[in-house]
Amino acid sequence: MRLVILDNYDLASEWAAKYICNHIIRFKPGPGKYFTLGLPTGRTPLGCYKKLIEYHKNGDLSFKYVKTFNMDEYVGLPRDHPESYHSYMWNNFFKYIDIDPNNAHILDGNAADLQAECDEFEKKIKEAGGIDLFVGGIGPDGHIAFNEPGSSLVSRTRLKTLAMDTILANAKYFDGDLSKVPTMALTVGVGTVMDAREVMILITGAHKAFALYKAIEEGVNHMWTVSAFQQHPCTIFVCDEDATLELRVKTVKYFKGLMHVHNKLVDPLHSMKEEN
Repeated sequence: MRLVILDNYDLASEWAAKYICNHIIRFKPGPGKYFTLGLPTGRTPLGCYKKLIEYHKNGDLSFKYVKTFNMDEYVGLPRDHPESYHSYMWNNFFKYIDIDPNNAHILDGNAADLQAECDEFEKKIKEAGGIDLFVGGIGPDGHIAFNEPGSSLVSRTRLKTLAMDTILANAKYFDGDLSKVPTMALTVGVGTVMDAREVMILITGAHKAFALYKAIEEGVNHMWTVSAFQQHPCTIFVCDEDATLELRVKTVKYFKGLMHVHNKLVDPLHSMKEEN
């Protein structure tokens, strides 16, 4: 497990975007060889998506041979609703890059058979060869995707009832009206994300500091589902300084020390130009 600490949100977003970019470039995707990427929604990844769009517009990164799988979607919200995760992904990312719409997989919260939809999603991930890099964010209560506190740490894609804390947190997207906030969602399971070859979790802001503390310094606990990734063989937590406020000074110094060793991260733009 690695913890990468950057000074602020913008730098954390850029670091994450470069990391994704590097992975895609080094994979050398092409016909019959797709890079498979798991993606989150919410406010945290917006800066990362903005940077990835920038790399694409500059001609430095293509998503033509990338398949994506999103973490979750609300149940019962029309696909074209401005707060659906379909709308979020297309309006904030997909419409600005060259991804084939058939390769952008998002759960259908209006499917006639929701369990069948979840099973089919798991099947599509397997058929794609598994996920190479799953990017995630967390809530203040440490949930990843919609795996709320108390979720099984070996769970698969399924229907979940949202916790009141999550409903309250999401009310800001629905004019502050709790009655408009969906109470159920389809979500990948903790086990689904754990199956990815690599996981990168973005955590920024002081309001996520206690969750980062629980994820890093305490043991694995199903009440803080993000803590499960302590047991993943290749997890990176990317955060800003504000998110480290609850960590011990010794912990922060330790991981910052490791960053000096790992800071051979190649700028994706230079790396690609060298390979070309």
